[in-house]
Amino acid sequence: MIQKEHKEFHAVDLKAGWHVPPGYPPGIEQKILAGHLDEANHKGSRTRLLRFLPGVFTTKPFIHKYWEEVYLLSGDLIVGNTVDNEEKFAANTYACRPPGVYHGPFRSVTGCLLLEIHYFDPA
Repeated sequence: MIQKEHKEFHAVDLKAGWHVPPGYPPGIEQKILAGHLDEANHKGSRTRLLRFLPGVFTTKPFIHKYWEEVYLLSGDLIVGNTVDNEEKFAANTYACRPPGVYHGPFRSVTGCLLLEIHYFDPA
């Protein structure tokens, strides 16, 4: 079973507490809302906000061993790295990816805010 700490409704400070996740370029920042993901031991879960500042991009696809659910809260997100191989998404779009799926690269023209939930299959 996936465990997270008990947290009641509280204001989320969108100005402080952001940091660049490992493997991401400057200008893409995360804020962990709940949980912890132990990638080395394939345990845990986390809920985070991920934001792209305007014009920021990644250069290669991502692949990981955990499930990922992503909801685009605001802004634009472009998946792919060429005009012939890209899809543009706006707010209120959703993705659910199983482990082992290549996805990206990503970029945003105006910037965006994503809500992400990551978790491993229960053993």
